Amino acid sequence: MAGCYALIVAGGSGQRFGGELPKQYAPLGTGTVLQASVRAFLEHPEIDGVRCVISQNHMDFYQQSISGFAEGSLLSPVFGGKTRQQSVLGGLESLAETNPDKVLIHDAARPFVSGELISDVIFALDKSTGAIPALAVVDTLKKCTDESIDKTVPRGNLFRAQTPQGFRFKEIISAHRELMRDPAKETVTDDASVLEQSDLASLAGSAVAVVAGSEENFKITTPDDYKRAQRYLSELGGERETRTGFGYDVHRLGDEGGDKSSDKNGVRLCGIDVPFNRYLLGHSDADVGLHALTDAILGAIGEGDIGEHFPPSDPRLKGLDSEVFVARALELASEKNAKINNVDITIVCEAPKIGPYRTEMRTRIAGILGLDKNRVSVKATTTEGLGATGRGEGVAVQAIATLSFPV
Repeated sequence: MAGCYALIVAGGSGQRFGGELPKQYAPLGTGTVLQASVRAFLEHPEIDGVRCVISQNHMDFYQQSISGFAEGSLLSPVFGGKTRQQSVLGGLESLAETNPDKVLIHDAARPFVSGELISDVIFALDKSTGAIPALAVVDTLKKCTDESIDKTVPRGNLFRAQTPQGFRFKEIISAHRELMRDPAKETVTDDASVLEQSDLASLAGSAVAVVAGSEENFKITTPDDYKRAQRYLSELGGERETRTGFGYDVHRLGDEGGDKSSDKNGVRLCGIDVPFNRYLLGHSDADVGLHALTDAILGAIGEGDIGEHFPPSDPRLKGLDSEVFVARALELASEKNAKINNVDITIVCEAPKIGPYRTEMRTRIAGILGLDKNRVSVKATTTEGLGATGRGEGVAVQAIATLSFPV
């Protein structure tokens, strides 16, 4: 049978959450955490069925939690095992007779998953065996031993995985069965790891795609997470005002063969390396796109400009990844309880060609900001030979960021 089904994993005891009530059954708004997670999938037009995997000891909690749904809208629940992997395999086996084309596996403790994110994961499965939402790591990572720093861990190409994680059904159930037969395999914490450790990982076409995750799709694990969820829900229902910031930056293009301000190949634009026989001169890694975006966010929250927070005269900034600047602007916005609604970026240059990289730029910026990709726009234009950019002397970028603030 064709179609896409969703498994909501809700069998945990929530030891780190504390209290007698597991986190997935904790009150949230007019319902519960589980209810919010389930609703997102029940209301999605591309989901053909939703099933929860629960603890046998939580049946009463579960029945109370789903009481707001129409009878028959949910498939009957199945009971999980001692580990997450056992629980997921049990859920997959319960769908084996139905044999859907695709399955999404979601943690019940992520109640704010959006319809756009669900759609992005489903769409990615048209070309990949699996797909997960993830956010780029922007903080400096430290490996610590005995409460002291052992070393700094490079954060390049590191992402924070989220759910729902989507897979072609036949492949993921086969990978789970294989892992369960081999106790020597590592304990896994997500389903992409199951696929990575299976024999299928070496086969062509078995790659797991990554789509832009969302900061709103956070997981409730601790009491502080629960307080954050309550604040977020309150903000959604409360009155907010919208403010807009504008950013503009321009960087000169250096000639081929000169001294580069960065060791990256080509030019860095909107977090993406674009092949080119020239290079950008300027602040840090000279990513003029992220510089303009940083100024737009800072403008919306009334915190000056990028130069005030990161003076170009500071030698420590040479070659620095400009995502650091965006991360700082986001931190300042968070302190004001501000949320980014959308950003719009226009790149002005004669060369390099931006069109082939626009989608990748949108995805990268969405990941940095924790936004759905449809809230990020990247456009490109020329000045038809007029001015410095028209003469090919540099690249200019305009950025607009719209943020909402509590009144």
